[in-house]
Amino acid sequence: MLLSFVIAYWLVSIAIGLYAALRVHNSRDYAVAGRSLPMYVVTATVFATWFGSETVLGIPATFLKEGLHGVVADPFGASLCLILVGVFFAKPLYRLNLLTIGDYYRKRFGRTIEILTTICIVISYLGWVAAQIKALGLVFNVLSDGAVSQATGMWLGSGSVLIYTLFGGMWSVAITDFIQMIVIVIGLVFIGWEVSDQAGGVSVVVRHAISTGKFNFWPEATPSAIVPFVAAWLTMMLGSIPQQDVFQRVQSSANEKIAVRASVLGGSLYFFFAFIPMFLAYSATLIAPDLVAKYLNTDSQLILPKLVLEKAPLFAQVLFFGALLSAIKSCASATLLAPSVTFSENLLRPLLRSIKPDLRDHQFLRVMQAVVLVFTAVVTTIAVNSKLSIYGLVENAYKITFVAAFVPLAFGMYWKKATTQGAIAAMLLGTMSWLALEATSPAWTAMWPPQFVGFLVSLAMMVLFSLLPQQIPTPTELAGHPGPTGYHPSAEHALHPAAEHAHHHHGAAKPPHPRP
Repeated sequence: MLLSFVIAYWLVSIAIGLYAALRVHNSRDYAVAGRSLPMYVVTATVFATWFGSETVLGIPATFLKEGLHGVVADPFGASLCLILVGVFFAKPLYRLNLLTIGDYYRKRFGRTIEILTTICIVISYLGWVAAQIKALGLVFNVLSDGAVSQATGMWLGSGSVLIYTLFGGMWSVAITDFIQMIVIVIGLVFIGWEVSDQAGGVSVVVRHAISTGKFNFWPEATPSAIVPFVAAWLTMMLGSIPQQDVFQRVQSSANEKIAVRASVLGGSLYFFFAFIPMFLAYSATLIAPDLVAKYLNTDSQLILPKLVLEKAPLFAQVLFFGALLSAIKSCASATLLAPSVTFSENLLRPLLRSIKPDLRDHQFLRVMQAVVLVFTAVVTTIAVNSKLSIYGLVENAYKITFVAAFVPLAFGMYWKKATTQGAIAAMLLGTMSWLALEATSPAWTAMWPPQFVGFLVSLAMMVLFSLLPQQIPTPTELAGHPGPTGYHPSAEHALHPAAEHAHHHHGAAKPPHPRP
């Protein structure tokens, strides 16, 4: 009965995604939903994109083992990322009216930085998408009582998400995210109510968690404890900012106020609701201690779904697995689309234009869809063969963008002296130092994580090489205009006075992309 309900919900959500695909008429619709989404949809898609498998399965499993101290990266770092995007990055990026985050790097620093950051961003998605697909396999395996292997479940899950993402792009992702956010919220609140009753109430669970030290958040006051703690926090918080999925939600908004407010609100909602799965998992230690003991050191990601299957009534099971699948699907669809779009726009489009100068928009749309298909096959293969946990896959996904992409983005936006020479030095030397430490693993990296050292090197190199005599020219289009108040409308606005007027006074102008 449970499996029947879940399959029915799965089919309905696919149908909704395919229906939303009818709104896609060009590559801009496919990538950023025509820059026309209202506040409630953007908020929902920000929340639902981040509320993935690691939130429902990975974070609770880590919390049971390490307490709040162990989940500093997610949800603390992850939610602050979205809030920082809303406060510092959403407005200036929205005003530039770009298709991808890679376009920003091209305008600010040139083609070389565009290529390097695009490669880094695409690579960073491999772990995140693999985590969602791995979770789909886990859910299918649990729901079928082992009849469907995890590997088979991964292929079934990724294939079904691919169906509507392939045809509908951002429109399908946004509309299904809106529905899935509703299911996530209702499902988690209901199951939380059900489980808290069995555990003796919320206060009983919280007091027990406090007594066992699970609410200890801050590290010991020693450098060997503080530095890794800060590094884990910053890796997720800053490494998640220069990402295409975040940028797409900003650019999909109908105006810049929505872009700002939806990012902040979505991040705040994510932080609040991420604690419900942690509460549920810890409740299992009171309701079913034998279950926790069985899976804690073998496959702790199974604790929560097994608890629901064994202790909750059918209706609660349907809501929980509906919420779980919604969380995974919304995150998976977004993370399949985002790297495919930026790979197509920033790497393939220039190559294709050199071969076929008269490349039409509808032809480029088909290219985007083909890249989505190939990327899905690649990450599913990685997920099937990966031995990392869901939380581990997600936590490792942002190291490369933390080291290579954040500094050029932040300094390019807020420091007028930042140059292409500085950005290249920051990216290359920061990444090289990080990879060298990962490969050699000297003893001191336990205190100084490699990605944190790489980030510090990147910061230093950006400042040093930007102040040195310049050997590499820097584009002048965005140079010298740091911060939200200093940004001028981009070139395409200047070519369309009416559009510029509408953009500043109504916030809804959608000028054509500069490379149609």
